[in-house]
Amino acid sequence: MKRFVSRNYWLVLAVVLLSSFIIQQQQKPTLFVIGDSTVKNGKGKGDGDLWGWADFIKPYFDTNKINIENHAMGGTSSRTFQTQGLWDKVLAKVKAGDYVIMQFGHNDSSPLNDSSRARGTMKGVGEDSTVIMNLLTKKEETVHTYGWYMRKFIADVKAKGATPIICSPIPRNDWKNGKVIRNSGNNYGGWCAEIAKQTGIAFIDLNTITADKYDALGQEKVVPFFPKEHTHTGKEGAEINAASVVSGLKGLSNCSLAAFIK
Repeated sequence: MKRFVSRNYWLVLAVVLLSSFIIQQQQKPTLFVIGDSTVKNGKGKGDGDLWGWADFIKPYFDTNKINIENHAMGGTSSRTFQTQGLWDKVLAKVKAGDYVIMQFGHNDSSPLNDSSRARGTMKGVGEDSTVIMNLLTKKEETVHTYGWYMRKFIADVKAKGATPIICSPIPRNDWKNGKVIRNSGNNYGGWCAEIAKQTGIAFIDLNTITADKYDALGQEKVVPFFPKEHTHTGKEGAEINAASVVSGLKGLSNCSLAAFIK
């Protein structure tokens, strides 16, 4: 009888503790991260010695107060992250008080229509669009500008009572006259800044912050951060980008997410 009571006691206690833990997790805000393979490469386990920066941001945050979820997907653009249903799955989890950091652009310059990925977006931040017969899906699709898709993310997040934050794309291992080539003019880095200004949200100039670090280190030391080609980082490069994101967050005056940094 005593053994029976004891077993029931511990079972009930375990259920109570588990329920309490689940409630605590649900009550905490969550930082969701979305983006391409420079944010999470593969399954985020370093396959092929490649990593994305969001795999290394969790240690910077007090996870007793905030949850961190990396939902980036390699190969996606701002367009296909939405058209493939990936965004709908993330958005369903977003609640008031949460945060969403987004970084897209590397794949948005791909062709608008082909039989392999069909992931490109129209250039710029305007309201232009074009109708295509998607060679991959075999369906008619209206393709919009990069700015249109990014604003869609932002509007969806705001509608949930959450906070959107936009990052410019990480710099590639491309150099000119001893300096990393920036992505901050009439391109995705510059368009990110313009979108943030249009929508009144926080902007992290990840491209410039990291490029400045690369310049200080010099090309010879930076090249090993990219073990395969000029876009995807290894562990050390991803860690530098993660630190740049956190540095950018600390410098924001219009975003409360920084309060959760250790």
